[in-house]
Amino acid sequence: MMKYTLILLSALVLFGSCEQEFKKKVTDKKDYDKFLDTEPIQTTSKNFELWNSKIRQDSMQLTSFGVVAGEYHRYFEGSGDIAYLKMAEQALKRAVDIAAIGRSGYYRALARNYISQHRFKEALEWANAARAIGSGKKGSQNLLFDVHMELGNYTKAQKYLDSTKNMSDFDYLIRLAKWNDHKGDLDTTIKLMEKATKIAENSKNESLLLWSYTNLGDYYGHAGRINDSYRHYLKALGLDAKNGYAKKGIAWIVFSHEKNPIEALRIMNAVTKTHKTPDYYLLKSEIAAYMNNDTERLFNLDMYYKLVDDARYGSMYNMYNISLLLDDTRLYTKALELSRKEVNNRSTPEAYSYLAYSYFKNGNIKDAKKIVDEHIAGQTFEPGILLQIAQIYKASGEKSKVQEIKKELQGAVYELGPSSKEIIRIL
Repeated sequence: MMKYTLILLSALVLFGSCEQEFKKKVTDKKDYDKFLDTEPIQTTSKNFELWNSKIRQDSMQLTSFGVVAGEYHRYFEGSGDIAYLKMAEQALKRAVDIAAIGRSGYYRALARNYISQHRFKEALEWANAARAIGSGKKGSQNLLFDVHMELGNYTKAQKYLDSTKNMSDFDYLIRLAKWNDHKGDLDTTIKLMEKATKIAENSKNESLLLWSYTNLGDYYGHAGRINDSYRHYLKALGLDAKNGYAKKGIAWIVFSHEKNPIEALRIMNAVTKTHKTPDYYLLKSEIAAYMNNDTERLFNLDMYYKLVDDARYGSMYNMYNISLLLDDTRLYTKALELSRKEVNNRSTPEAYSYLAYSYFKNGNIKDAKKIVDEHIAGQTFEPGILLQIAQIYKASGEKSKVQEIKKELQGAVYELGPSSKEIIRIL
């Protein structure tokens, strides 16, 4: 009898294990395989060439510069090639120089280009200049909210957000969602994004829909709603089969939720055939590290370094570079120097967290904790930052604070990646 009881128990354990694995499985290759084998984005067209041909050194064709800049930005988003973002900047600067009417619109476009380049202080100058002109007031207020959020000027950002309040307006809703995410209210963030997405769906505006679906995919992932996250990344790919960001989102689900690094790497290898965004190679390196494939890990790190060595990237990858200096190359002094520059560029809790962590890695626990207490604690809910704070608190002997953060982090393993589980355990 005991023998059969053990067999039954074993069967139940096996069934339970299989059921758990089934519940964990969210993705299906049949859903996304058709989107992986795509050609690189076309970076020219007859229409583009027509407008581009009107631009000469002495050209006064204002419309041409605006259209060409917009196309260059689209090529940048579709290919990840920094050259297109810089060409968009040059076209916009020329438009700003010659514009007699509609200047505020070109000022705003140039400011947004600088946000993409992480040149936030310059972006603020152009945003303020656009607002001073007066036309397109709502667009300038939205832009000023965006810039001040990037700079960590949250009081000013809230002021501009409040000035545009309209619960039926897409632009207001997505910014209110961002504000609530900043405050750590993820449930409200998702509700607001869902409302904004309905507006986008009613408008049938593809660019708004694509933006909404990928952002909702991210937020659902943060909330542990993995099925919803996956479904929205697929919706985005249904609109744009070449969208690298949505494919990356699916790869993360396969890697972090389903613990299938081989398939996740296959997806990302397909993405990087057509899209050269540097941080995509960092994800590939992280996946390879989880697989204990050091050759693949180092190859992708090398690809990342080769790309960001291009001076045109400026400060765009400072955060990633600091992280690598701290955790991979262990050049702590260099990390401290770069983190100081980044805080000067944008005084956000995230920037300060890297400064604090750099001090911590350099053995300066006192200054690390001071930065945490003055600039980070209670001002952000990002798991990656909380993990750094917990390590600093642990070194400072703040056991109760460590345990408090540890409880939060145990629910954030999906966001942090599977390798974080052991790091959290030993806090």
